[in-house]
Parts: sequence; structure tokens; C-alpha cells
Amino acid sequence: MQEFRYIGLSLAGKPIQGTLYAENRWEVKRKLQEIVKEHKININQIQKKSTFIYKVRKGNERAIIGEQRAFTRAEVQRALLNMGFQIISIRKNIFNFRAKVPIQEIVVFVSLCADLLRQKFPYDEILQLLANDTDNRTLKDTIREIHKDLKLGKEGFQVYGRHSDVLGKFTAHMLSIASTSGNMEQVYQSTAKYLTRDADFRKSIRSALFMPAIVLVAIIATFIFYLMYIFPQMTGMLTKYNVDIPPMTQACIDLSQFLAHNFLWLLAAIIFPTIAAIQYFQTAKGKVVLHRLILSLPVIGSLMHKSSIEIFARVFYALYSGSGENINVIKTAAEACRNSYIEQKIKDTVIPTMLREGKSFTECLDKTGVFPANAIHRFRTGEESGTLRESALQLADYYEKETTYKMTRVVDIVNLFVSILVTILILVLTFISSEIGFVSPATGPGSK
Repeated sequence: MQEFRYIGLSLAGKPIQGTLYAENRWEVKRKLQEIVKEHKININQIQKKSTFIYKVRKGNERAIIGEQRAFTRAEVQRALLNMGFQIISIRKNIFNFRAKVPIQEIVVFVSLCADLLRQKFPYDEILQLLANDTDNRTLKDTIREIHKDLKLGKEGFQVYGRHSDVLGKFTAHMLSIASTSGNMEQVYQSTAKYLTRDADFRKSIRSALFMPAIVLVAIIATFIFYLMYIFPQMTGMLTKYNVDIPPMTQACIDLSQFLAHNFLWLLAAIIFPTIAAIQYFQTAKGKVVLHRLILSLPVIGSLMHKSSIEIFARVFYALYSGSGENINVIKTAAEACRNSYIEQKIKDTVIPTMLREGKSFTECLDKTGVFPANAIHRFRTGEESGTLRESALQLADYYEKETTYKMTRVVDIVNLFVSILVTILILVLTFISSEIGFVSPATGPGSK
């Protein structure tokens, strides 16, 4: 997120200054409206924190080129002069594009933090080491900003929350929890495990669907091209003579003419509903509908379902304290499960029922209707024996093994389905082409 500073006056004429974080200026405007309404102040100026490139030297030493983030050029100039530098130039870096950090880089960062915490390294030293050794520029700057903010005594949720666009919302939330928990090492290890599983799962899904989808689109495009261009060239002469056209060939001629005359309408009928569906599925309500449909898909739906339950159990294990208030733990685990339908069911059923009726955690999970029977059994066993946290980890490990094994089967099934479809289309084209070869002119009265 970007950092902005607002400057204004209170109703009494006292200067007021503050900072806030937002993804864009529209969000800044919305947040400032809330601040003005709550504190009754007048905002005179908004400044965005930017990167300045400076060139300085001390005495006759070699010139030094560096970067500094600040709200104004004057701040950078004042800081450099206070350090005794002679300023040669200071300019704003207008091409300060922050590339997206690959998920694998985030996984490595969190995993290394977990390993070093296990070796009892101070967290301050860990951030310094990783900031120096990280090659990705965006991640390097993010780690340095986190280190600086933590040294200034800022709260973990504020420090990590402003970098949710780089780290991801779930990772930022978990790391902020780790900064205030008494078990930072465990939270980092669980977060690293989740990120690793998430990255592997996404990679497996892409390998299962990407190439088959490309092949499927290519063969369908080839079939349409054949009907609209090649087939009319082959059958064009048949319509000029009195010949008996076989039924399959006639059907293809009719389909070819229909596509040629209505191609734009058909294209619009596909594109516009697709765009509308994409926009709808990006809304909160649309995501719930989409994710519910995904769970109902054959083969892959069950895999996605169990993967979401695994993630819920793993995050629950990482955060559950065994005593006190754990509603936020359930909420965080639900948000992390990667399925909006399951998340909604947990938030709308489990949490309200536990608070209003005082029912047990397992009873409330069972009422959602989205947890498999063996998951309910495992949670119930852990709840009755006082080992709920350990039971959640056992369930997560079980589903991890099951989904890993079944992913190979899914890849084979998808590839088999695409192969069968490609074979059918090739056979159809072969039959049509063969049928044309048997066409002969009609004989008898009226023939030309």
C-alpha cells in the first residue's frame, strides 16, 4: 500500500498532521472523509510518499548515489545536510514501479524467518539478514520498511497491514499475529507450510488445466475454421449441380452457412455474457456463488473442497490457544480457507451459534454442512479429549496426503477427457471428408 500524509487545521486553528495507507487516491479520499467527519478538521494538503534519488559527497570523497523515501524533496535535503553531506542533486524517481513479488519469494522469506527463529536468532537480526540477501527489489524494500517501522515501535497489524499488497492479505495478517503472539516461531512455520501448500496446489491446478485448455481451445478453433472456410471451399461445387448431398454433409453445409451469416452475433452472445459473469464473480456475492459451484464439480470439486478444509485446519492449529477467546482464530482460519462459500458458512453459522447459543465448536461446524463426516469426527474427538489443536494438525496432514495423491489422478482424468474429445472431433472431420468423396451426380430425368 502507498503511504500518504495529510496536513490541516483543527476547528481551533491548531495545525494537524497524520499519515494513512491506501491503495490509491480514491481510497485516500474516502478515508480522509471519515477522519474529517470524526475529528472535525480541515484538510489543506495531501502528500504521497515517494522515492527520491540523491547524489552527494563528503569533502573530496567519491560521490555517493542512493535512494530515500520521503514525502517531499525538502525532507531528503534536510536529512542529508544534517549528516554532513554536500548535495549534488536530488530528484524524484518517477519510474519507481514496484513489480509483483512471486509467491515463491514470499514462501522463501517466511520459511527462512521460521528456520532462523527456530535457531533462536533475534527477529531484528533476521530482518537485516534477509533484507541484505533478498534479490527481489520490491521484497527487499518491503522488509526494510517493516524493520524500520518495528524499530519505531509501531503495532504489528499496522506494520504488516500496509504491505498486504506485496505479502498477500493472509500472510500479512498471520505475520502481524506472530509479532504479538508468544509463539512466533510456530506461527511462522505454519504460515510457511500454508504458503508452500498453496503454491504447490496452484501449480498442480495449472499443470492439470492449462495445457489441456490450450489444446481444447485449439482443436475447437480448428473445427470452426474448417466449417467456415475449408468446408465451403470443398462443397461449393455441390450446390451448382443436381447432386444428392448426404445428410451429414448437408447438416455441415447448413451449420457453415449459419456460422457465416451470424458469426458476429454469436461472438457477441459469447463475449458479453462472459464479461458480465466475470464481473459478477468478482463481487463478494458472486465469489460465494462461484465457489459453491466449484465444490459441486465432479472430481476436481472434491479435491478443492478437501484442500480448503486442510487449510482451515492448519491455520486453526497455528492460532488456537486452547483457552480464552478463539472466535478470531475461527474467523481467520475461515478467511484463509480459499473458498468464499465455506468462509461464509463458517462466519454465518459457527461463530453466531457459538456466541448466541453457547454450543460446542464441533456442533456448530456440523451445522454448516460443508465439513466432511471424517473432519467432524476428528474435531469432535479432539474436543472431547482436550486435544483439539493436535486433532486439527492431524486432519490437515491427512488431507494434505490425500489431495497430493489425488491430484495426479485428476491430471490423468483431465488429459484423458481432452484426448477423447480431440479424437471425437478428428473422427467427425474424417467422416465428413470421407462422405464428400462418395458424392456423385444424380441420374435420371431432370439431371444435367
